[in-house]
Amino acid sequence: MRTYAYGYPRLGEGREFKRLIEGYWQGKVSETALRDGMAELEQQRLATYAQFVDAFPMGEMTLYDAMLDTAIMLGVYSIDPNDLNAYFELARGENALPMTKWFNTNYHYLVPHLSRATAFRLHWNKPLQHLQAWRSVSGSPSIGYLIGPYTFVRLSRGYAPEELPYLLEAVAEPYGELLRQVRQAGADYVQIDEPALVLDVPAEHLPALQRVYQSLGEAAPLLLMTYYDSVDVLPLLYELPLAGIGLDLVHGKRNLQHIGRFGFPSDKILVAGIIDGRNVWRSNLGALMEQVENLQSRTGATLWLSNGSPLMHLPVSVAPEEKLDPALKARIAFAKERLQELQQLKRWLLGESDRSDPSNMSDMPPTDHWYSTEVRQRVANLRPSDFEREKPYSERDPLQRARLNLPLFPTTTIGSFPQTPEVRQMRTAYRNGKISAAEYETFIQNEIRRCIQLQEEIGLDVLVHGEFERTDMVEFFAEKMEGIAFTQHGWLLSYGTRVYRPPIIYGDVQRREPMTLKEITFAQSLTQKPVKGMLTGPVTIVAWSFVREDIPVEQVAFQIALALQDEVRDLEEAGIAIIQIDEPAYRERAPLKRADWEPYFRWAAQAFKLAARARPETQLHTHMCYSDFNEVLHFIDWMDADVITIEATRSKGEVIGAFEHYNYARQIGPGVFDVHSPVVPRVESIEAIIERAIRVIPRERFWINPDCGLKTRRWEEVIPALQHMVQAAHNLRARYGGDGVQLR
Repeated sequence: MRTYAYGYPRLGEGREFKRLIEGYWQGKVSETALRDGMAELEQQRLATYAQFVDAFPMGEMTLYDAMLDTAIMLGVYSIDPNDLNAYFELARGENALPMTKWFNTNYHYLVPHLSRATAFRLHWNKPLQHLQAWRSVSGSPSIGYLIGPYTFVRLSRGYAPEELPYLLEAVAEPYGELLRQVRQAGADYVQIDEPALVLDVPAEHLPALQRVYQSLGEAAPLLLMTYYDSVDVLPLLYELPLAGIGLDLVHGKRNLQHIGRFGFPSDKILVAGIIDGRNVWRSNLGALMEQVENLQSRTGATLWLSNGSPLMHLPVSVAPEEKLDPALKARIAFAKERLQELQQLKRWLLGESDRSDPSNMSDMPPTDHWYSTEVRQRVANLRPSDFEREKPYSERDPLQRARLNLPLFPTTTIGSFPQTPEVRQMRTAYRNGKISAAEYETFIQNEIRRCIQLQEEIGLDVLVHGEFERTDMVEFFAEKMEGIAFTQHGWLLSYGTRVYRPPIIYGDVQRREPMTLKEITFAQSLTQKPVKGMLTGPVTIVAWSFVREDIPVEQVAFQIALALQDEVRDLEEAGIAIIQIDEPAYRERAPLKRADWEPYFRWAAQAFKLAARARPETQLHTHMCYSDFNEVLHFIDWMDADVITIEATRSKGEVIGAFEHYNYARQIGPGVFDVHSPVVPRVESIEAIIERAIRVIPRERFWINPDCGLKTRRWEEVIPALQHMVQAAHNLRARYGGDGVQLR
């Protein structure tokens, strides 16, 4: 028996990954210093693995994204992988690759473009380089790392669905050459990640998949890893020449049923993913021992104990969290603690240590203060009418248009404006007690005042207050609600070098007091134009948090929705005419199997509508980003928002194609420039996106806005970008006769 771990966070305990790469982008870190720093960070990662587990892969580290690296390896983009400028141009330049969510996580990957004309070839053997560089780190097996061909092709875009089998077989040759070189260099195994196998796999994909892996399995000993859900084609994998198969036994419960039904081949390694790689609650090691012993009795396979999904979805370590409630800290585990759990579990199973269970709840601090009878009763008393607006959209729309009196192609932003070093420094000073609450409030009001003035000068139609008082869009609300905790050091990567800290929902959730009212009403007092109230929706708060597991997740979402509903009512009483409840995770959190979609979307839409129970004359917006909308528009319709804003620029407006086949009767604001790139968009490029979109979306229902919030950009990028956006709107109004009120 061995322990095996993978996906350990590349961010570093001190966010070294972020500091090094962003320092390079800013010209503060040389290329040599960047490479040396990344090498040191990788050495630390591998040393941490080696301290606790028997085996782990080498080569997981990337400078931006593993899908981008794979595309370069396969010659899809024939840049020199050592040319950092060319590499980062693909990641964040003017022609950067599209970006979307990695399965149902909050990590974003860069999406390669493939077609039948793509000439695949082995352009770069990254796994070989990493194995040669790091083989001496420990005495563990030499294991390479690679995203598998099925996942790479399936998650890429640009080809017709029926072309996938052709492309899968086309990439087999460079994959095979890469694997043979790695094997010849002495690799014991290669971990080849195929999480796409937990999706619904069409029958027409299976023959090509079987042929490809018949070939690749002969090129090198493969550990084919799946995670996030169960594998419905497990018997097919049993027939392939694989050294081992990794199964998520935490979030893929049906995997256990499949093993019970089909068994597991004795000539393969079962990499049993029994430790949770996506949530933070400590493992019940006693229960896991029973599970492992049951697996041993039901299969004749060699067993490797592992995490069920990559550890990159967890912060690095709980140890530095000195301000957490002791009762909470005693009950959670981050990535390093997961490695320790694997180590302890193996020792118990082999009889090498005393079986005193560190997860024994009887030895932990009490948690009675986590629960509220009032909150639970409020959820229990909900009726069907509590999940619906007072009037249908067709009756709300004229009331809102009359109240707002906006022009054709109204312009707005998604919510946040640049979080400058000064803003972050003042927030830190306030939190550390170096400035008073009054001083901090004065500073925030001055930032809001400048932001409102700037938006009016630029000519935006619907304004925002800028969110200078907020850190992360979820963390801000977590800090203001009972039952949710936040960490000091629990950072995760969202994309590239962008990080966030997921809160921990540990108890019953309720609002202490108004959360946004002061800043929004101050902003509205400075202008005659409407200022949007800005809230984060209940589904996104759940999706981007670590969630309690003692009650159903929908009950957690309803608790949060009721707290947000109270906030909506306060904003309405203060005269706020537009309220935006962002749900970027609405699509992202959907189960990976379509058979599980409807129950999820039903409670997710209910949670949103519960939060959004506004008056008919109040216009409700929501924002979604980096999602595949084609198959879920009718579920989005269930939300009954008045206006939806979405990402569209990196896909060059292709997302609009989803609306060609679905009659979405509400208002839509497809993003017209990419906020994740420092490139300032040209007026002509913005107009081109809009012209493409209004072929499908009626002009009178069209809003103009960026893709997402502007907090990560600099003012010198934001101001001209918004000026160009507003100029494009004026040009279109002149072209289509829309200087007055929107068409009715």
